[in-house]
Amino acid sequence: MKESSEPLRAHLVRLLDWEEAHVGFDKAVDGIPTDRRGSHAAGFEHTPWQLLEHMRVAQKDLLDFCTNSAYVHALKWPEDYWPQSPAPPAATAWNESIADFKADREKLKLRVRDAHVDLFAPVPTGKVQQTFLRTILLVADHNAYHLGQLVAVRRALGIWH
Repeated sequence: MKESSEPLRAHLVRLLDWEEAHVGFDKAVDGIPTDRRGSHAAGFEHTPWQLLEHMRVAQKDLLDFCTNSAYVHALKWPEDYWPQSPAPPAATAWNESIADFKADREKLKLRVRDAHVDLFAPVPTGKVQQTFLRTILLVADHNAYHLGQLVAVRRALGIWH
């Protein structure tokens, strides 16, 4: 199984950083002026800060779900997944959120690379259909969706390069 899963594992690692079909995370969050991170664009519900922080919280929860054998789903939807404030609460919050997002993505990639992890087995605290593979695909899909929203918000705010 180890040899046959290597191409899939390599593809999943690439998928978490994917920049082939859409903009990558780094480009999407780079260059947003400090004073615009909490700005609402006409026609959009969320600010750049809210989108970034939502992606971070959701990814962290999914990482915990598939790595913590004592995981309990404690976050409430939607209030615990979306920041209430449109702007970062402190000057350092934006960069901390980016760093946390990247660190958690690296942890997910390490799990994917681990040949001892059965990608097709159910996550121990999940339901039968909630496999590690499904969780990784969910993270990638969720992040791609919200990165698209972030780019659209940036365009509407006139801060996309």
